[in-house]
Amino acid sequence: MRRKRLLVSSLAFISLVTLAAFLAPVLSPYSPAGFEEKSILERPSWRHWMGTDNLGRDLLTRVLYGARVSMTVGIGTALIALAIGTIYGLISGYAGGQLDHLLMRVVDIFYGLPDLLIFILLSLILGRNIAGVLLALGLVTWVRFARITRGQVLQAKELIYVEGARAIGASGARIIFRHILPNALSPVLVSATFGVAGAILTESALSFLGLGVPPDVATWGSILRQGQKGLPGTWWLALIPGVAIFATVTSYNLFGESLRDALDPRLKGTS
Repeated sequence: MRRKRLLVSSLAFISLVTLAAFLAPVLSPYSPAGFEEKSILERPSWRHWMGTDNLGRDLLTRVLYGARVSMTVGIGTALIALAIGTIYGLISGYAGGQLDHLLMRVVDIFYGLPDLLIFILLSLILGRNIAGVLLALGLVTWVRFARITRGQVLQAKELIYVEGARAIGASGARIIFRHILPNALSPVLVSATFGVAGAILTESALSFLGLGVPPDVATWGSILRQGQKGLPGTWWLALIPGVAIFATVTSYNLFGESLRDALDPRLKGTS
């Protein structure tokens, strides 16, 4: 019951944040880039529920539009990494032999390189925009999915039903996508959920350091960066985006753990 409550509550919060992000123009009458000289550094009030920043911009509006960027980057990164890593791991695990050895050495090289260095190089090539950040993070994080998928394939391809399919002359593609992939998806999907949380946190950290999307785009990391300059006086500018990042990342992690428990039959009935 505790796991079920965690699953439902975390999914409800994620759904609420996603809905609020994409309904930002409806929920807020302000523009994320709108300046109001008379409203500079206002504390939270009925007019501005989360206060305003040093340029008079409504913080609630910027947090809602920042959620758009974070959710887009988080989910998009996980999907890109999932697609690349799953296909790569399927090929490597099923082929075996020298090809598997060669493909895994490529993965080891990626693991050995600093993620931040790869991201900076890719962002210079792809450009500092949301699409560029999304692609760069996806191309950095796919290796984890490749290893997980390969491990599942190595186990599944020796099972009796796979041997039976091979014995009756089923093609390699049919065996992979019809028999192996469905049984390898559970841990990959769980890892994808954690991947969304990691991508949101990474994008926020990069934006906080000034390495993410352009400064004029409202993101949780850039809002937090601007807010920490005014601490402790303008506490709301750092606290609110910080809580948004923490709550969203924690919800995705709790959802991933609950999903793992639900999909793994070995964990059923354990405390």
